[in-house]
Amino acid sequence: MKTKKLLALLMAGAMSVSMLSGCGGSAAKTDDSSADAADTSASAESDVDYVKSNGKLVIGITDFAPMDYKEDGSDEWIGFDADMAKAFAESLGVKAEFIEINWDNKIMELDSKGVDAVWNGMTLTDEVKTSMNCSDPYASNAQVVVVPSDKADAAKDIESIKDMTFAVESGSAGEAAAQAAGLNATAVQSQADALMEVAAGTSDACVIDLLMAGAMIGEGTSYPNLTYTVNLNEANGEEDENYVVGFRKGSDLTEAFNDFYKAAYKDGVVLSFAQKYGVQEAIVDPEA
Repeated sequence: MKTKKLLALLMAGAMSVSMLSGCGGSAAKTDDSSADAADTSASAESDVDYVKSNGKLVIGITDFAPMDYKEDGSDEWIGFDADMAKAFAESLGVKAEFIEINWDNKIMELDSKGVDAVWNGMTLTDEVKTSMNCSDPYASNAQVVVVPSDKADAAKDIESIKDMTFAVESGSAGEAAAQAAGLNATAVQSQADALMEVAAGTSDACVIDLLMAGAMIGEGTSYPNLTYTVNLNEANGEEDENYVVGFRKGSDLTEAFNDFYKAAYKDGVVLSFAQKYGVQEAIVDPEA
């Protein structure tokens, strides 16, 4: 009799454990489903709505005239890209906020929502294409070698610059072009720093964007004793580059910018900004 009672108690205990385990498994599945639903909701969130709710469009940039820079004694970011960004933000009903970032970290800054866009004369590369949403091209560019004017005759082609030391912006198209050409290049924080390296004589030359060279070197500029010589795009057998604005993967800000740019180009706003900073030859017709 005692044996039967003991067996009954053991069976009841086993059934209780089984029922508890079943509830636990069901609860775990429910939690996972909720988490998946939350993730899906988050990924589907409109970036336009997110920006509007914050009241600002946060833009990741570096110091890069004539696209994004500050005049002496001013805290305001100006330049072709900066002015365009302000106009785009205004079209969304928000303010533009500029954050100077490490260009190597631009993808991480976007993904973590440290910034809402990277907009700094960014060249369309394979890495950029695969890691972010890209706007339609809005300007064209090339990578050029900058040297002191008195050394220009000795730096006319790719072979004559092979033994020079170069400064390049880390993570930039200039760095990639220098590597493709087999140049002895050291990475620095920005293109502005690369120019200072050459001006100070700590590097023989640098590689920067053609648009920046046009604005920053030569007579009447910040670096009157510097000039550019070799076009590395041509030397490497590559086509000229395209500038794009980068947004998060799946971001509806991309379409919003493309629509804005088409309207601003048609209305003459793009041309007026371009003429202000001397880059009118580089702007891209969105209908071409």
